[in-house]
Amino acid sequence: MGKALNGKELGRGITQRKDGLYQGRFVNRFGKKQTIYAKTLNEVRQKLRNEQYEDEKALNVVSREVTLDEWYQIWMDTCKKNCRASTRETYGRHYRRIQKALGWRKLTSLNLIIMQQAINDLDTDNERRNSKKVLVDMLDKAMDSDLLIKNAAKQINTVISKEEKMERRVLTVSETELFLSEAADAFYYNLFVLALETGMRIGELMGLQWSDIDFNKKVLYVRHSLCYFCSGGKYVFEWHDTKTVNGKRTIPLTSRATEALKRQRLSRQKVWLKHAAEAQNEYKDLVFVTKNNRPTQQFIVQECMDLVIKRIREKHPDFERFSPHCFRHTFATRAIENGMPPKSLQKILGHGSLQLTMDLYCHVTEDTLFEAMKLMERCV
Repeated sequence: MGKALNGKELGRGITQRKDGLYQGRFVNRFGKKQTIYAKTLNEVRQKLRNEQYEDEKALNVVSREVTLDEWYQIWMDTCKKNCRASTRETYGRHYRRIQKALGWRKLTSLNLIIMQQAINDLDTDNERRNSKKVLVDMLDKAMDSDLLIKNAAKQINTVISKEEKMERRVLTVSETELFLSEAADAFYYNLFVLALETGMRIGELMGLQWSDIDFNKKVLYVRHSLCYFCSGGKYVFEWHDTKTVNGKRTIPLTSRATEALKRQRLSRQKVWLKHAAEAQNEYKDLVFVTKNNRPTQQFIVQECMDLVIKRIREKHPDFERFSPHCFRHTFATRAIENGMPPKSLQKILGHGSLQLTMDLYCHVTEDTLFEAMKLMERCV
């Protein structure tokens, strides 16, 4: 039983300090001592009852002494529980950049200056933007849990290095023809053609199965993607639903795409005959695999592309390197150039927003600039 300065019994867990302030203490469900202060005995008793009630009913999500590291784990386990494993790994990568500087600090001690300094120490503005997004969402949830009264992370400045924004790489018509010509004998030639003819993402191509293709109707169905990522220090494959609801879509096949798939079926049979024993049951129906009959990965496709680009550069030194995602941008740009209605393109790409399709995936190449200016000449 605690006592007042005059020796009066105050009740269990309540005492009066030498400065006259009353304090109440109890051990919460996290095993930590929690202290409440008030100027009067009645006020401290009321606060103590409220805090104990919230703790008993689990209304206080975490201890008020929680560190950012502890809160990150709770945030991941509760707020991000339903995220895909690869998305959770991405969050982890962005958080780890600032973990050493901020993870040990209490949530209540995080102010703008402390967080800004941690962000400043990162290498690029892109890293700063991604780490800030994680911080902002974490602290938003801390506010919702009454652990913070404001989210100072929203005021973090991420433009430090002022890197020039890179223009997304889009192949011109001549570059596309040059690449495909040089890649004709490449192992993933048919994948390159299909990517340029459908605008599919690399994960969707990796996860494409023969059961997703209807040669009679001349369509393919995008139903899922195959992701390869690090989980718990080990790289694994995982089936994912499409990126959005709109990502599940039907894509009509051009004659060029159909020919590529028929060639791939023959190529796939040859790989199967050589390496049938190495096939994994879950991935037996994949359209595109490695030479050893295993699911393929983006970096393997990139390596194949790089070999082609290396050969091209022997004659065309200025030919720029590009990633598999460039095929998607090239498809979208070529579709608009050839008069495809934007809403149709949106549907084929699997976007929920027409603005996203036009702003992010439709580019103007130098070829089309010259053609556009010729139209001006005809008007004169």
